[in-house]
Amino acid sequence: MDSLCVLVLAAGKGTRFKSNLIKVLHPLMGIPMLEWVLESVSGLNPEKIGVVVGYQKQEVKKEIDHPKVEFIYQKNQLGTAHAVKSAEGFIKKHLDKDILIMNGDLPLLRTETLKPLVEKHKKEKNELTFMSAEMKDPTGFGRLVYGEKRKITIVEEREANQEEKRIKEANVGIYVFNANALLKVLPKISNKNKKGEYYITDAIEILSGEGGQVGVHRTENTQEIVGVNDRFEMALAAKKLCLRKIKNLSAEGVTFCDPESTWIDAQVKIGPDTVIYPSVVIEGETAIGKECEIHPSVHIINSQIRDGVKILDSTLIEDSLIEDQVKVGPLAHLRPETILKKGSKIGNFVEMKKTVFGEGSKAGHLTYLGDSIVGKKVNIGAGTITCNYDGKKKHQTVIGDGAFIGSGVELVAPVTIGKNAYIGAGSTITKDVSPDSLAVERSSQKQRKGWVKNRRKK
Repeated sequence: MDSLCVLVLAAGKGTRFKSNLIKVLHPLMGIPMLEWVLESVSGLNPEKIGVVVGYQKQEVKKEIDHPKVEFIYQKNQLGTAHAVKSAEGFIKKHLDKDILIMNGDLPLLRTETLKPLVEKHKKEKNELTFMSAEMKDPTGFGRLVYGEKRKITIVEEREANQEEKRIKEANVGIYVFNANALLKVLPKISNKNKKGEYYITDAIEILSGEGGQVGVHRTENTQEIVGVNDRFEMALAAKKLCLRKIKNLSAEGVTFCDPESTWIDAQVKIGPDTVIYPSVVIEGETAIGKECEIHPSVHIINSQIRDGVKILDSTLIEDSLIEDQVKVGPLAHLRPETILKKGSKIGNFVEMKKTVFGEGSKAGHLTYLGDSIVGKKVNIGAGTITCNYDGKKKHQTVIGDGAFIGSGVELVAPVTIGKNAYIGAGSTITKDVSPDSLAVERSSQKQRKGWVKNRRKK
């Protein structure tokens, strides 16, 4: 809609959040609240999007990177009409356009819900068209009061009498103005109300009372008209967005055993025939391939999971890459910069950090590998530890293809274990081991017969 511009009002602090961070920057499913609004209005293909900022304007500008966005500063927050008036210069640059105005705290609103409003405005050639909704409980919303000669008044909740509060049709705060009509009506809006602020809703009464062409689009998608005013409302909105995401992924062939207990961030990608079990959390820029199994209580953050991977219960994976046909867990922890090569297996209570674990290699249980390069088909015995930190610096351990590391081994980095080498159980290895060699480092075992019996006598 190249004859459309958008104005998003995002200057308010959001005092009910009780936060040092402005409300519209609080994340929902890994994306700032304001980004959800910008995504929905971008679907209308507007020529330009003006964002009115006030509190933490620099933080908003830094966080929001959008090619069509122009930021507009509102020094004092004196109501919605005052915010629009601060964008007067923006409006004057687009006098041949219609201006869609909405708040920046409506993350559930979809493009599909906005389109009929804009289309009705253009079809009827209105000066103003605004969105309303019939609600079972319109508490908190301004009510529509229809008068004579097509005059429409919006009565805010705090100004309404008992009869007006019984009205079910409510204004939802989304407007499309003809730019010239908007500039004409702004100076006529006063602050003679209980809060002493300038409300853009007054434009409806002024324009319709003067015989202007004002239209009402009543939306049926009332579940999307949810302004986020505090952290609890944000949690409810985030859950709805998450279920919307899960529904879309399900339509693409992903199985979710329990959508209600599952958390999937907005940017996550999952391939078909992957099964997501209950209580799974997948965050950030994570991509999961096809035919994977993600078992209960797994938590994945900013990681790449290829095809046919099985991740067992209560495993945490951060900023890692897992190639095809790998098995991980249960109770494993992959820390950042870990790469598990094709067909490798990581068992319970195994922790890895900044490690490349070779194709077909195995670490069954109770192991820590940090700052390591492990070759193909290596066996890591239970209780193996890479001692990578000397108190000042981290050092690397290199294990060649086909090596066998016995149980309870300590590899004191920097150290290299050659190809096909064997390390005896219980060894502390401080020097490089040649390929095809056996390395054993143990103190001799001593035994004192009858020692226990003699101790008991004492």
